[in-house]
Amino acid sequence: MQTALPSITLKIDVDTYRGTREGVPNLVRILKKHQANASFLFSLGPDHTGWALRRAFRPGFFKKVSRTSVVEHYGLKTLMYGVLLPAPDIGLQCAAQMRAVKDAGFECGIHTWDHVLWQDNVRDADARWTQRQMLQSYERFRAIFGQEPHTHGAAGWQMNPHAFAQLDAFGIAYASDTRAMLSKSGALIDPAAGPYRLQLSGKVLSCIQLPTTLPTLDELLGRTIDGQVITVSNIAGALLKLTSSPRDHAYTLHAELEGQKLAPIFEQLLEGWQAQGYDCISMAQLHRKIKDTTLPIHPLAWGELPGRSGQLIIPGMSSGQ
Repeated sequence: MQTALPSITLKIDVDTYRGTREGVPNLVRILKKHQANASFLFSLGPDHTGWALRRAFRPGFFKKVSRTSVVEHYGLKTLMYGVLLPAPDIGLQCAAQMRAVKDAGFECGIHTWDHVLWQDNVRDADARWTQRQMLQSYERFRAIFGQEPHTHGAAGWQMNPHAFAQLDAFGIAYASDTRAMLSKSGALIDPAAGPYRLQLSGKVLSCIQLPTTLPTLDELLGRTIDGQVITVSNIAGALLKLTSSPRDHAYTLHAELEGQKLAPIFEQLLEGWQAQGYDCISMAQLHRKIKDTTLPIHPLAWGELPGRSGQLIIPGMSSGQ
């Protein structure tokens, strides 16, 4: 469903302690400067970023690390959390920073309890493990903000059927846990990709999925696309090329990237999108646009995206497709 202005829904994943303390306030400042809206999704438990080193044996992991300068963007200290340094409890130690986002007028939601633990284990986890992780984040959110969360965005776009069912049990109206499939250039494979309802075991869930439809910065940096190596100097232009034809999009950014060293790129994107005629909105605003619309229904499926290691949740082929 299109309105007079096409929209870019901005979903901000906050993965780490450092990202919460440093990246989040920077993003609030940038968004205010450009009169743009966004949704901030917080990791609410321990920061075990160091555990991610176990992914070293996954296909494509080292290739991504070398392209995106993980140490530069996340910091050596963050990469030691849970390994050589104790894991800080983000929700306990950064509650003031999180509440400041809400006080500034931005939507806040749940990203996860323990980012690395969830991303690396949830796909094959049982109902008990899944529910415990989600209840911890749900209760911590309520303790910090004094209200129930309205939205969710899964760490690493990793979920399982128990997790999706739990979103309905919580009464979460809309979430962004999935990705639209992209070509090597970053363009949408399905031009109609957008919000949909998820079907599990023959049941259509209430929670509307708002899939990310654009590639992220870490998926583009260092890759060669159409004969051009994507660098910090041309990445904004590469993304703006993907949005040159007006249609609603959802873009995921990270407090650790766009909120810190890649902040100038984010400002270029905001200026470029506004020049292209886009309204930069929150997930709540997108939900209000489409909640009364008849949405397509898709089963759960997994797929690989260019520039990212491992599989992510994508819309499956619905009947009639």
